[in-house]
Amino acid sequence: MVLPPWELCLYGLLTVGSHLYAFYEAHQVSRKYEAAMDRRFGLDPGTLFEGLKKDPMDFEWSYWVEWGRERILWLLAGHLLVSQMSRLLVEKYKPWCLMVYGMAACWLLLGIKGFAVILLHAAISFAVAQFQLSLLTWLCSLILLATLRIPAVEETKRRWYDTENEYYLLLFTVSVRCLFCTSFSLEYCWHAPSQKSSHSFPWMLAYVFYYPTFHNGPLVNFDEFSKQMRRQEAFSVKTNLIILIVGIIRIFFWWCLAELMIHLMYIHALYSSALPLESASYWALGGLALAQVLFFYVKYLVLYGVPGLLLQMDGLKPPALPCCVSLMHSFTKMWRSFDVGLHRFLVRYIYVPVGGSQSSLLGTLFSTALTFAFVSYWHGGQSYLWYWGALNWLGVIVENGTKRMLSISLIQGLIERFLSPRFRRRLHAVLASVSTSMLILSNLIFLGGNQVGKIYWNRIFMEGSASDSSKGEEKFSWDCKELEVLDEDSRLQIPAGWPWATLTVLGFLYCYAHVGIEWEQKCAAHRNDANHYS
Repeated sequence: MVLPPWELCLYGLLTVGSHLYAFYEAHQVSRKYEAAMDRRFGLDPGTLFEGLKKDPMDFEWSYWVEWGRERILWLLAGHLLVSQMSRLLVEKYKPWCLMVYGMAACWLLLGIKGFAVILLHAAISFAVAQFQLSLLTWLCSLILLATLRIPAVEETKRRWYDTENEYYLLLFTVSVRCLFCTSFSLEYCWHAPSQKSSHSFPWMLAYVFYYPTFHNGPLVNFDEFSKQMRRQEAFSVKTNLIILIVGIIRIFFWWCLAELMIHLMYIHALYSSALPLESASYWALGGLALAQVLFFYVKYLVLYGVPGLLLQMDGLKPPALPCCVSLMHSFTKMWRSFDVGLHRFLVRYIYVPVGGSQSSLLGTLFSTALTFAFVSYWHGGQSYLWYWGALNWLGVIVENGTKRMLSISLIQGLIERFLSPRFRRRLHAVLASVSTSMLILSNLIFLGGNQVGKIYWNRIFMEGSASDSSKGEEKFSWDCKELEVLDEDSRLQIPAGWPWATLTVLGFLYCYAHVGIEWEQKCAAHRNDANHYS
C-alpha cells in the first residue's frame, strides 16, 4: 500500500458520497420534469416498483427485455436442456446437437428467409476463405456488413416481417453473425492444411448457430470455441445445478438494479431533450452522466450474463463480464475490461495483423486507427460513432505515448530519483483524472449522441453559462407550469463557469482514479498469489 490508509479511506468516502449525492440530484431533476417527460415520451407505469414510473427510452434494454420475456428466454431454456442431455448421454456429439438446435431456434424466430440470410452469409464467407487470403476475407466481411445498410435490401427484409421489432432482430443477429463468420474465416486462412478438418463447414455452422451468443453476443473467437467444445470433461449434475442457481440469482439481482435505476432516474428521457440538461445543476448533470454509464454497465451484466451462464453450463469459458465503469481510469483499461470478447476479436484479427505495438510509431497509429474505424463502422457508422471512435483512438494513443515516454530509461531514472512513490502515485491519479474525464465524455457521445456530448463539453469545460436554471426554465418549451421548481439555493452547489466546474469535476475524478488504481493493484496481487500457489 503506497498511500496511507487514512488517505485511501478519504478518497473512498468522497467517491461513494459524491456518487450518492449526484444520484440524489439526478433523481430530483427526474421528479421535476416527470410530468413533462410523461407527456412527451409516455413513461411506463412501474411494474416492479409500485408508485414509480419507468423510463422506457433506452431502446436496447426495452427491446431485449421484451424479446427475452416473449420468446428468447424460452429458447435459451431449450438450449440448456438439449446441452445438458447431450453432455450426459452423447458428449461426443454435443456440438452437432447444439448446432441443430440453434438452426431450429433461428428458423422459429427469424423465419425461413432470415435463416437463409444467415446461412448464405456463412456459405459465402466459407467459400471466400478457401483462397486463404486474409485481405480477401476481410473484404468479403466488409461487403456483407455493408449489405445491411443498402436501402433497397433493408426495405425487402422489412417486408418479410409483420413488425419493425422482428426486422431489427434479424438486423442485430446478422451484424453479430458477421463477426463470427469473420473469426472462423480468418482462422481457416491461418491454419495449415493438416488442421483443416477442425475448420470444416459443419464446424463453422456449429459456431455460427451456437444459440447463447446468437443474437447479441458476447463474442467468442473460433479458436477458443473449437478447443473448448472439443474438450470432453467430467460432467457433474450437482455442480452444474449449483452454477445455474447462483448464476440466476446474480442475474436477477442485476436486472432488479437496472430496473430500479430507470424507475428512480429518467436518464434516457432527459438525454433525449437538450433543455433540461442545459438548465440542470452541475450535480444533477454529473449524476445523470454517472447514472447513464453505470446503467450501461449493469445492462450488459444482464445481457452478457445470461449467455455467459449458458456457456458455463455447456462446459465453455465465457469472456469475463464487464468491469465496473466507476473503477475505470483509462481508455486502455476500458477497452480491455468492458467488452472482453470484442477486445480479443479486435486485437487478434485487426490490431496485431496490421502491426500493433511492435511496429513503428506510424504503424501503431495506423493499426489503432483501423481498429477503431472498424468498431465505429460495425456499430452503425453514424456521425456520432465516428466522433466516439476518434476520441477513443486519441485517448489510447495519448495514454500509450505517455507510457512509452515514461518508460525511457533516462526519464524513468529521473522520476525514481526525484519523486517518491507516494508522489508518483498521486501524479498517476492526476493524469488518470484527465483521461477519465475524456473517457466519460466519449461514452456520453456513444450513449447519447453528439448533442449530449456538446452540452457536457460546453458546461463542464467551456463557458458553464447554463448554470442559471431559471434562464433554462424560460427556454423550456413544454407546459411545465404545474411542476414544482426545486430550491437550488438550499442544496450543495458547484461554482459555475471555467475553471471552477472543470476543476471540481477533475477533483472528484482524482478520487475515483485513486480508488480504481488501488482496486486494480489489489486484484493484480491476488492473481499473482493465486498463480503462485496453483
